[in-house]
Amino acid sequence: MEPFLEGKTIFITGATGFLAKILVEKILRVQPNVRKLFLLVRASDSKSARKRFNDEVMQTELFSVLREKIGANNLNSLIEEKVFPVAGDISFEDFGIENSEMKDEMFKEIDIIINSAATTRFDERYDIAMDINVLGALNVLKFAKRCENVKIIVHVSTAYVCGEGEGVIPEKSFSLGETLNKNSKLDIDVERKVIDEKLKELEAQSLTTKEVTIAMRDLGIQRANLHGWPNTYSFTKAMGEMLLGHYKEDLQLVIIRPTIITSTYKEPFPGWIEGVKTVDSFILAYGKGVMNFCFGDPNTKLDMIPGDMVVNSILASIIAHIGNDEYYSSEELIYHISSSGINPLKTSDILLFLFNYFTKNPWMTKDGNIIKVGKPTLFSSMDSFRKYISTYYWPLLKIVELANVLSWRRFDKTYKDLKRKIDMAIRLSELYKPYLLFHGSFDDANTKRLRMTMKEHKMDGVLNFDPSCIKWEDYFMNTHLPGAVKHIF
Repeated sequence: MEPFLEGKTIFITGATGFLAKILVEKILRVQPNVRKLFLLVRASDSKSARKRFNDEVMQTELFSVLREKIGANNLNSLIEEKVFPVAGDISFEDFGIENSEMKDEMFKEIDIIINSAATTRFDERYDIAMDINVLGALNVLKFAKRCENVKIIVHVSTAYVCGEGEGVIPEKSFSLGETLNKNSKLDIDVERKVIDEKLKELEAQSLTTKEVTIAMRDLGIQRANLHGWPNTYSFTKAMGEMLLGHYKEDLQLVIIRPTIITSTYKEPFPGWIEGVKTVDSFILAYGKGVMNFCFGDPNTKLDMIPGDMVVNSILASIIAHIGNDEYYSSEELIYHISSSGINPLKTSDILLFLFNYFTKNPWMTKDGNIIKVGKPTLFSSMDSFRKYISTYYWPLLKIVELANVLSWRRFDKTYKDLKRKIDMAIRLSELYKPYLLFHGSFDDANTKRLRMTMKEHKMDGVLNFDPSCIKWEDYFMNTHLPGAVKHIF
């Protein structure tokens, strides 16, 4: 096997995202002899793209290990020589790249494309999710077809394109227009028309930006539900996969489907995370003593996978497939990067870890009082969850509302805060319901094979993505929660 990625030119979209940052750091740390990294950054011109890359990627703590290893000056010259931030936007053809010299150079030199650009909000505006997750994937494919030497496209999707799956979910591709409820007809052009018509209709009503956003978010959920998906995110990611599979022709395509991505397990150091991720919004509310109840089945396997393992699987798939067409069947390959098959973790385990963590490391209020947490109550049906809220919280809200009116709005803030908490609890549980009551587990036969291939190449040490080595309690108590908490404050 040729030295891993040496002399290769790699193009990465979504370069300021969580996963792409870990990916860029890993490549520069373990293979500084790559030829070039072109990074698509949403910016108006090359200068602001480089500035954004420096501020949002290079300045993160993530790069501290590499900076220490080779020295700040060496790191700067490595970046200067190898890394080329490209100003562009995935939702435009050719990403709207205006620098034609740069574009020509990219068409000539790119060997590998990794598409990690996505909007991951479950209830993103339908027009935005369509532009990024669906048309963005198609724009990557069109661009790839103009690259003279491209060997492979790795597309980062999500395991939850399966919707509310049950049983063992196979690593299988979608055909264009397939739906999850089997009785509706999905036509992506029709979906785009629905969006255009809705935007015209909303424009005619002269609404505020916020009202338009809410209407477009609702439309996304509505269309997703119509075709059998629980939310806009999983629906648009599924459509993106369909387009890639359908139009790829003879391009080598690999689809990586991670489950819920958490903080780094080991590399470049344990516990790096950024932004409040899916699970962390509850961690935050619970640690602050705001919410000690949640919704979900105690026996649901919450399938989590650390970010560095996802990145290692992306790199492993490139090593396995680049120039290896005859070894694999020509159909695109799909990898579930998940833990539920070999090292399952239940909702009830996580609640216990949370309770133990915040009992040992309680937060303080602004006045310096310790916030005591109780064991979280878990409601396993939406009815019991809503009933609990209406029994305990709505009456309380009504009392506060009355007191507020009688005292000339002295309790305005209290009322608003409480109403916000109730709304948030209901919204979060509605949004995460498909994952909190998820009864599937992900087949990872392809991924196991990929791990074996890495062993044969003696790359399994450099590219570890085997979740069976994770001791979940230790990981949550000493890695993920401290990382999440540090980021939140």
